[in-house]
Amino acid sequence: MKSHMLSGAALLAGLLLSGTALADVRIGVAGPLTGPNAATGAQFQKGAEQAVKDINAAGGVNGEKLTIELGDDVSDPKQGVSVANKFVGDGVQFVVGHYNSGVSIPASDVYAENNVFQITPGSTNPAFTERDLWNVFRACGRDDQQGKLAGDFIARNMRGKAVAIIHDKTPYGQGLADETKKAMNAAGITEVMYEGVNVGDKDFSALVTKLKGAKANVVYFGGLYTEAGLLIRQSADAGYKPVLMGGDGITSDEFASIGGPAVEGTLMTFGPDPRKNPAAADTVKRFRDAGFEPEAYTLYSYASVQVIAEGIRRAGSNDPQAVAKKLREGQAVSTVIGQLRFDAKGDREDADYTMYVWKPNADGKISYAELGR
Repeated sequence: MKSHMLSGAALLAGLLLSGTALADVRIGVAGPLTGPNAATGAQFQKGAEQAVKDINAAGGVNGEKLTIELGDDVSDPKQGVSVANKFVGDGVQFVVGHYNSGVSIPASDVYAENNVFQITPGSTNPAFTERDLWNVFRACGRDDQQGKLAGDFIARNMRGKAVAIIHDKTPYGQGLADETKKAMNAAGITEVMYEGVNVGDKDFSALVTKLKGAKANVVYFGGLYTEAGLLIRQSADAGYKPVLMGGDGITSDEFASIGGPAVEGTLMTFGPDPRKNPAAADTVKRFRDAGFEPEAYTLYSYASVQVIAEGIRRAGSNDPQAVAKKLREGQAVSTVIGQLRFDAKGDREDADYTMYVWKPNADGKISYAELGR
């Protein structure tokens, strides 16, 4: 009997010890870690990992540590659903991701059905938060917000120019192009051309010929930096140099790496650069000291982890539904990208966009700089 009691005590101690590990808050980070959009995937990963490291170093959340599990969706909707199902099977409770709206939307259904909270740093299609799901949030804004800015900017500054609208046929790219088209049409500007390309296309010579034939001075591109970079480079090679405008999908220095000198003068909508936020100064320094420039979505990913952590703290619980309910009460969350307030849909109440231009910086490297509204 004595030995049985000792064994029971040892078993209890083992369960308690294992319970400490099981109590960790498991966060899945999902995005294109490989493939043509891997630069953005790296931003998601680095941002979330640094946030978890910093939060854990400060004691964690409600006495518990945060852990990360990575999921590579390669910007593919089917792979995104596979990642979502794996996260569910692995006991992930919270997800930072995905990047592409066309991936986030189907993945969100899996998460909603399996009690998983999701916050995306970069999916901007309105449909993500317009389906009455309890679990979806975004740290970024929406395409109807940045599309209106782009369309109004075109109408105000490019009246008399021939504007072509090109998109990549994805929920993000076409959705953003359509919102821009809607805004500029409402302001009296009609496009001379509207056409879609395929993600992964490498040869845009036929499209360039069509654009030249339409005498387009301005080309609005709804899509990501890979195709946008190839399009503007091949246009320049053909002696055709329109003003290119894009959305947040081209916010990466990879755009300039692909497009070369031809990207100079490109216009782009994105949120105010979070690297300039005084509250982010120490965090930005940590990234730079580690040899990683926290551009584009890096700090949005970091902020997404902060939102999760603060939601858990306020709820006093790791239950994803309790966390979601607390965050939708509208109380501001302090993050490296600013004070974030969420409405009943999970959208930011204070999201904003500004216009950027690609030009040489002080070091001569072509990158993006704020132009204003």
